[in-house]
Amino acid sequence: MNRDIAEGKWKQFKAQIKEKWADITDDDLNKAEGSSERFIGILQERYGLAKEDAKKQFEELKKKIS
Repeated sequence: MNRDIAEGKWKQFKAQIKEKWADITDDDLNKAEGSSERFIGILQERYGLAKEDAKKQFEELKKKIS
């Protein structure tokens, strides 16, 4: 996958994240640094979700974008 396609997919994914989880900020996304595990941890903190629930929601969104 070339860089332009990857960047385009990331921008689309970020938009979907912000649409689904309105309390997630750009700062949160920067803290995650592209790590699914870090982002799931942020979801847990921000929304009070159990790890498995946060992971499930994240994976569902990922499938939707792919």
